[in-house]
Amino acid sequence: MTTGLLILNLGTPDKPERRQVRKYLCEFLSDKRVINLPSILRYLLLYGAILPFRTPKSAKAYQAIWTDKGSPLLVYSVALKEKLQDRLGERAIVALGMRYGSPSVESALNELSECDQIIILPLYPQYASASTGSSIEKTLDLLGPKTIIPNIKLIRDFHTHPAYIQAQANLIQPFIPDSEFVLFSYHGLPENQLLVDSCKFLCKSGCSSESLLNSGCYRAQCQRTSEALAAALGLEPGQYANAFQSRLGRTKWIEPYTDAMLESLAAKGIKHLTIACPSFVADCLETLEEIGIGLNKRWSKLVGHDLKLVPCLNADDIWVDAILDITNLS
Repeated sequence: MTTGLLILNLGTPDKPERRQVRKYLCEFLSDKRVINLPSILRYLLLYGAILPFRTPKSAKAYQAIWTDKGSPLLVYSVALKEKLQDRLGERAIVALGMRYGSPSVESALNELSECDQIIILPLYPQYASASTGSSIEKTLDLLGPKTIIPNIKLIRDFHTHPAYIQAQANLIQPFIPDSEFVLFSYHGLPENQLLVDSCKFLCKSGCSSESLLNSGCYRAQCQRTSEALAAALGLEPGQYANAFQSRLGRTKWIEPYTDAMLESLAAKGIKHLTIACPSFVADCLETLEEIGIGLNKRWSKLVGHDLKLVPCLNADDIWVDAILDITNLS
């Protein structure tokens, strides 16, 4: 049996230019799972309000982090794919697909067309409909029309998998001795996207990470990740907190917001702050520009010190080991 490993990530513009950024944002924000409004309202919001203002701002942000090799997210994702392929050799074929942009999910599946079994691994540790759900739906839609559908193994999330937690903890650990506080910053979601069937009542009063009723809740999974990381790092409850970044528009998003947390921590006298981003496995616009540049400037103005940003897992060897463990390919 020929096995294929399909790793999926969100995507990136091909170039940090307005035209390419607009094209990427249009594909991304047209997704009904990302902006869960009726199609006509989503269209009006996207073309009337978001794209005209977001495109130039995003293009400038991408230009600030772009490398000679291209977008960091793509560079690290390709490096990860190549390392996985080197480790697996002839045991499996590894393909990379981006939900939006290139390389597409369709092109990745074409690379795996001869595989009898495909392991689908969306590279989002915590499940969210707007990321994991959308990537899975797209992949299954493309596989559906095939005459012979391969055996499919789907990994929905790995937010507390021991190998993932250990990989993250190994990256964070060197920052701990010089830190007074660790902030775990996760990608945010509009709060109304949390009101899924399994936890719609719990979410209104605040999810408990201990509840068995909210196993698919993004916020609860983020809390579980932080608790597992804190345990691995030996952090006490007063030494770390969760926050959520990257909100868009005026809709209420999951709180507390990362930028607001900086104000709160500075008011408490914290000066030496480390930020880790456990919902991102590859450095990208949200980690490098939003936090590494934008929020670092804000923190420096607040306390007179730079914050410390923990690099993402990227293509680190321990992350390669973790993926092989998560997929049972080790």
